Amino acid sequence: MPSSSPQQPLIRSRDAALDLIKWLALLTMLIDHLRHAWPSLYFLYVPGRLAFPLFCLAIAANVARPRMGDASGLSARYLGWLLLFALISEWPYRLLVPTAESLNVMPTLMLGLLIANAVQRTDIQARWLGAGALATAVLAHEWLMFGAFGALLPAAFLLALRGSRALWLLPMVCCLAANYWAPFYADAARGDPFAWSVLGICLFAPLLGLLLLRLRPPFAVPPVRRWAYLFYPAHFLVLVALRSL
Repeated sequence: MPSSSPQQPLIRSRDAALDLIKWLALLTMLIDHLRHAWPSLYFLYVPGRLAFPLFCLAIAANVARPRMGDASGLSARYLGWLLLFALISEWPYRLLVPTAESLNVMPTLMLGLLIANAVQRTDIQARWLGAGALATAVLAHEWLMFGAFGALLPAAFLLALRGSRALWLLPMVCCLAANYWAPFYADAARGDPFAWSVLGICLFAPLLGLLLLRLRPPFAVPPVRRWAYLFYPAHFLVLVALRSL
């Protein structure tokens, strides 16, 4: 029997590992957003930094699949779900976070999908779509949650999955840049433990995700299906209702 390549175990165990990563992303996202309903739980911002990179890793792993989609390598259905729920989620997001200065996270993930697909594929259509997405991310940096670096994070994960472990530094640095906020860096320079916790999680999250993706979970993992798209706007509305009690 021929020996397996280093990436073959990742592919064989991908489905269960991906579901585990998606569950962790959903859970940490919910934990993070609890602070918007109960401001005293602001410390949940720290574990909440796990959610976005895990979602980006799930996108990268899906793009890396040989069976990802049509000839362009991009599943129109996958992109369509992101676009649809980017639109649906904006109003519930604004209800929960009325002072938000960015859009909800879905537009960032949608641009990230297009950019990662352009890195994976060599056809001209994918490259043009990726270039357009990158230009949009740069121009809309101030309005995107996690900014242009957030849109680049799925592509950084994709390069890490395709290359050596030295490339794991790419998503780690990209995640740190995507979470850049000047006050945190100023607080970190003063030795503030909370700021250092945030920065540490931003560096640790991509590493955790990549390690989990390479391991076969020793337990059954329920699949995360399309209901997860609905969970995003729905959990905003539930938290708004709970906050008003």
